[in-house]
Amino acid sequence: MTDHRLNDFGRLAASTEMSPRQVVEKPELLRLVPAGTRLYLTDLGNVGEDDIVRAARTVTDAGLVAVPHMAARRYPSLVAFEYRLTRLVAEAGVREVLAIAGEAPTPGPLTSSVAMIETGLFDRLGITRIAVAGHPEGAPEISRETIRAFLMRKHELAAQSDAEFHLVTQFGFDPQKVSLWLDEIAAWGNRFPVHIGVAGPAKMTTLLKYAAFAGVENSLSFLKKRGGAVVSMLSGYDPETMVGPLELRIQTQPETRLQQIHVFPFGGLTKTADWLSARGSWTFPAAGTATYPAEVAQ
Repeated sequence: MTDHRLNDFGRLAASTEMSPRQVVEKPELLRLVPAGTRLYLTDLGNVGEDDIVRAARTVTDAGLVAVPHMAARRYPSLVAFEYRLTRLVAEAGVREVLAIAGEAPTPGPLTSSVAMIETGLFDRLGITRIAVAGHPEGAPEISRETIRAFLMRKHELAAQSDAEFHLVTQFGFDPQKVSLWLDEIAAWGNRFPVHIGVAGPAKMTTLLKYAAFAGVENSLSFLKKRGGAVVSMLSGYDPETMVGPLELRIQTQPETRLQQIHVFPFGGLTKTADWLSARGSWTFPAAGTATYPAEVAQ
């Protein structure tokens, strides 16, 4: 029997992301993404609320699933958080969010994604799916024990919520490290489906910049050593080195909670879309047929 997580081409489904500013200024890029695909809207604290809501509305109107980042520490008050969420639901048709702690020069009263979920506002305002962050390579300044405690607390909150939960991870370049992390959180008791972050096709110089920012330099060093630093720097990064082993894991370990991939389009959305389409993760079927048999429901 074919695993429902792999499509007819044997490929994992893929979500991706854009900044609200990109969506507002270049809405034509949305045509590169198949209908029904999750499109996360990043929040770096440099775009106003009106543009975030406008971008989410544009994504929804394009037939995609808008998943705005909700960064807890950036809200100066609980009222501000509720107002933002109310607008996203009422004005943009948002039903899914990514709950993260985020960063702010002066953090507000919500200090973590857990605190944000504990308010109950996601349920009260009609959010049906909540993504929470995963860190296969760990998170700066947060111990493994704390990460485990937060994950298990999120499971407790999920049991009390009408929303479905899933994990979406930071990108990395070492599939073995991801596999070990999947085993580790399974041992902790994780029951959430996992969407593994993958860097899309990009120049190595671009990846070096993002890897340093995200704290995954060790994983990038693994990639360079495996492929040869000079060759890698010249030829660019091939995401198949990450995605191929993930798809093999689905086939050989069907009990894994791995569900799909989330692609960070560091080399640009056009290059990412071309790669996902060429490999068969993204397809553009005739009207009335589903791109992925179970992706939206998972």
